[in-house]
Amino acid sequence: MKPSTIILLLLIWLDAIKDVRLDLPGTWEVLVHDARIASMHTVVTRFNTVVLLDRTDLSPSERGYQRYHCHMNQQMQEDLEPRQDCFSYSAIYDLVNPNPRALTISTDTWCSSGQFLPDGTLLHTGGDFDGFKKIRMLTPCDTASFCDWEELDDIELAQGRWYSSNQILPNGSVIIVGGKDAVSVELFPPRTGGGVVNFPFLADAADDQMDNLYPYVHLLPNGHIFVFANNKSVLYDHTNNVVLKQYPQLEGGPRNYPSAGSSVMLALTGDYSSATIVVCGGADHEAYNAMNISAPAKSSCGRIDATAKDPVWEMENMPFPRIMGDMVMLPTGDILIINGAQAGSQGFEMASNPCLHPVLYKSDEPLGSRFMILNPGKVPRLYHSTANLLPDGRVLLAGSNPHSYYNFSTEFPTELKIEAFSPEYLSPEKKFTRPTIIKLPEKIKYGDGFYIVVTGEPPVMGIPKVNIASAPFATHSFSQGQRLVKLAVSLVWSGRLGSYRLACKAPPDGRVAPPGYYMVFVVYKGVPSVAKWTQLL
Repeated sequence: MKPSTIILLLLIWLDAIKDVRLDLPGTWEVLVHDARIASMHTVVTRFNTVVLLDRTDLSPSERGYQRYHCHMNQQMQEDLEPRQDCFSYSAIYDLVNPNPRALTISTDTWCSSGQFLPDGTLLHTGGDFDGFKKIRMLTPCDTASFCDWEELDDIELAQGRWYSSNQILPNGSVIIVGGKDAVSVELFPPRTGGGVVNFPFLADAADDQMDNLYPYVHLLPNGHIFVFANNKSVLYDHTNNVVLKQYPQLEGGPRNYPSAGSSVMLALTGDYSSATIVVCGGADHEAYNAMNISAPAKSSCGRIDATAKDPVWEMENMPFPRIMGDMVMLPTGDILIINGAQAGSQGFEMASNPCLHPVLYKSDEPLGSRFMILNPGKVPRLYHSTANLLPDGRVLLAGSNPHSYYNFSTEFPTELKIEAFSPEYLSPEKKFTRPTIIKLPEKIKYGDGFYIVVTGEPPVMGIPKVNIASAPFATHSFSQGQRLVKLAVSLVWSGRLGSYRLACKAPPDGRVAPPGYYMVFVVYKGVPSVAKWTQLL
């Protein structure tokens, strides 16, 4: 064969493979091409619907949902007068019928916080401007009913909360931690006598560019709270307002807003006596103050046993540096790290170089073997983007509005598409391994035994796992209230139509799993079922 022919064939081959990307796990799909809202805050309800929320001072032109009434809306710039606003900044999205329906909300929800109450009501607190002290409620409903936001008039926050974090407690109340110029905590419902409780740790964690906002708050199975802000963390007895322990500082600089990394508590298992916290990513210190959008983000992660007598941070590196990443607890107990950028910091026009590759953090693997690079997406998800686990095991991605107003003509436009990422456990070849839950109690009491009836591939390679997952409030790279608990399980054969029963034991108390609604997944050979919801009482 002539050299010229070989060169020609080589060029043809190179041209043929130029668009073929590495065969990495995971697939992407667009669920809604134009949700008409760039969701800054996203939650999944027990009715398998998704609530979308943006700030309420944007007027996103004709793309927004026209409301049936208008109100006078305050402007972001303090020197501008209030103006009439007729758009809706919240919607509810039905996973079965992908046509978001507008919800009515009037007070400003910019950088607010939230949490589900034990009865399934969504509590939403704070914001900016007229939302600073506001408390809102949404009682979710199915698609055959109508539900909408209620903005409370007879009760408000004791202190304005902007960039705060919420966490449901063992007794079903919610603790609201921090916020801009708020070095305090308060409870909902308010404690006897009302008011706030000073929390000096938040002041100690502040620096010249804040870095103590949206603190990472995790309820530990001992009933105390792990609170992380900037690069510091404490064990907090919220009942007596006492700091019980100061943990070692996490090396590598600030990790919270505006130098935003992300954090998750790993799945609780065994006798539930220990809890491990992971904090990953973040911005270069002073990147925010200097408005340096090209400052490289951090790739480091710290992992600590928050319940150990003498805990220390174990350090490792992600495959990519990342800020504004979201850490989503999957039904298997592994963590999906998704969204964000590789340079800059959190804020309007403050980041560059989107990080399009998700990464799987295999939490049970040894140090050095925990990260797996996954199939990249095509849509940059920067500031004000979210990620939420869906009951079918996919992860829903929404938002990205890195501008002070909706802008569709810049390098990183406001993003109105809603996508789903399917982890490798949903690949076609695992279809027949996937269990199906056909019977589950609607309510479960702490410490009780109960049965789940399952069909699917006969479990000849070990007993399937049963894991329960909360539905967190996702915003600003932190999922407030995110939790996964692995239950004690034994197998009981029934032999009817290939089904079998799993004998399960509910969590012992609200310290391990606070009261409320949970997604229940049966996981066999690493493949989760579609979840069914139950209420833990």
